[in-house]
Amino acid sequence: MLKVAGARLLDERDANLVRSVLESAPVAACMVAARVEEAGLHPLRLGGELWGHGDRLSGLCFSGANLVPLRGGPDAMRAFADRALRRRRVCSSLVGPSEQVLALWDEVEAQWGPAREVRAEQPLMVLSERPRLEPDPLVRQVRPHELERYLPAAVAMFTEEVGVDPSTDGGAAGYRARVADLISSGRAFARFEDGQVVFKAEIGALSSTVGQIQGVWTHPERRGTGLGTAGTAAVADRLVRELGRTASLYVNDFNLAARAAYEKVGFRRVGEFATVLL
Repeated sequence: MLKVAGARLLDERDANLVRSVLESAPVAACMVAARVEEAGLHPLRLGGELWGHGDRLSGLCFSGANLVPLRGGPDAMRAFADRALRRRRVCSSLVGPSEQVLALWDEVEAQWGPAREVRAEQPLMVLSERPRLEPDPLVRQVRPHELERYLPAAVAMFTEEVGVDPSTDGGAAGYRARVADLISSGRAFARFEDGQVVFKAEIGALSSTVGQIQGVWTHPERRGTGLGTAGTAAVADRLVRELGRTASLYVNDFNLAARAAYEKVGFRRVGEFATVLL
């Protein structure tokens, strides 16, 4: 049997090649590109490692709190799996283009499985022009002093989406810090009514060309009223018109209501993500 060439840790000497790879798929690579643009390739600054496979980076994978395989065929996924399995698992999920995520999961499942959930088909959607419908004018950036009012909605969203309360098992301080960082950087948005969040969303990753919307949530009592659609339009409008980015997001294929809402805003499908929750 031929031995598969291993994955290697990338460093600043690979910066130009990494940048070229990320620019070739700006929407799918937004999460990783945002980190690299801000921190470079040093693991301590990056918050994880960037692995490459092949002389010209035919395979690329980020390893941190999430394992994000961005490109590569079977050989690259086997090489990434071999590197990942040689150490203690630190990631809580695999996420990224579905072809790579599912292939990599096949390689590591025997040791890391079973997964809590495999979401094999998540449409990746983009909007590069003004929304088709009127953005909600009451959706605005959350202010730092509003953290305590915003945090319960963020926890509710995370619990609904991931199936785990982020404030349990010692995670409260870390999650609070993450939310506070999003607010202080101007990437958390909400509509408040009587001091309560009735809609929220965040720009989870912001590269030089793309902004990825995450954490879209509408208060249960206000769902089905169009509040979420207009709120999402407001955040997308901020990205496109004010920040000059393409707005992107990915959504579970079974969430038909959300998919219909995003299409109404003007988002169109350009690819497919997958997520494996561990």
